[in-house]
Amino acid sequence: MATLKDLLGDPQNRSKVIHDCVDVIDAEVKDKGGLSGMAIKAGYAVVNGVKPTFVAEAVDHMLDEFAGALDPTYQAAKAAGKPVATYFLDHKSAVADALLAITDAKAKRAKTVAVIKTYEKLRGTAKQHVEAAIPRVGRLIEKYDR
Repeated sequence: MATLKDLLGDPQNRSKVIHDCVDVIDAEVKDKGGLSGMAIKAGYAVVNGVKPTFVAEAVDHMLDEFAGALDPTYQAAKAAGKPVATYFLDHKSAVADALLAITDAKAKRAKTVAVIKTYEKLRGTAKQHVEAAIPRVGRLIEKYDR
């Protein structure tokens, strides 16, 4: 059985996957409301203001790590015969923790002060926001799961 890294990192699909990931991130940011949503939108604007291609480059840079971190859950979904999006949603806490472990490590090594400060400011509510994105993440994976 193919790994998630094989599926998402396939050279024929990689640029499309990156574009789809950015679309997921954009949609999640756009959907945020309230005070925390305003902070997320402001932080996202800061990051995009630093470098407009930052998010796409970050996704490209971290895609293999994200795929590797999510592969055990992906493989468990396949072994259980469950749709990936449904299985991911059922295990959203573990999926969010796997993704955040990667971004936490990257943030510690970031060189741009504005990015570091923005990440630190938003990290406290990050898990709930990542969990909210799991349905879109699962559907994105299903799109390439052929």
